[in-house]
Amino acid sequence: MLPRILCLVDATDDLSLLPALADVGVTGFQVRAKALTGRELMVLTDRVLTGLASYDVTVVVNDRLDVALAAGADGVHLGRGDLDVAAARRIAPDLIIGGTCRNRADVERAAADGADYVGFGPVFATTSKTGLPAPLGPDAVTAAAGVLPLIAIGGIDAANAPEVIAAGAHGVAVIGAVWRDPDPVSAAKDLVTAVG
Repeated sequence: MLPRILCLVDATDDLSLLPALADVGVTGFQVRAKALTGRELMVLTDRVLTGLASYDVTVVVNDRLDVALAAGADGVHLGRGDLDVAAARRIAPDLIIGGTCRNRADVERAAADGADYVGFGPVFATTSKTGLPAPLGPDAVTAAAGVLPLIAIGGIDAANAPEVIAAGAHGVAVIGAVWRDPDPVSAAKDLVTAVG
């Protein structure tokens, strides 16, 4: 089951809060730590999987199919510069595989290559990642919806998540909406309510 909320997790986040986030209804976690080596990312992924072992949640690893497979994660999310989705599908036919898309043509290509979902964005302005194009806006979500489940990302929080879901997104991926809030668990609970 594809989660409606993917909470991105880095090594700098308070991993002790992961069970509490799951308790309030977050059912998806993406291990995303671009500054780590493969070995360090494996350790982080193991920590996330161990912390959430008693919960019915989905854990995917960003960028690294090898780490996702070695750690026993549920899936991998592949960015535009990573291993392509078709190759990942050949290597890991049973893994949840997501791709990164910015328009309907990208989504159609990802579907043809065997993706299960796509991360779509940035929908709104974000400070969590540099070098991104201008925000696409909810209308772009509507234009791309209907091919694969879209997980909208980029500047999404409890206030604007309902608009993104109404535009056609299956769910949302967040970083700052949870981890930059003074009370990450309360913020996650608000997000769960907003997504529905």
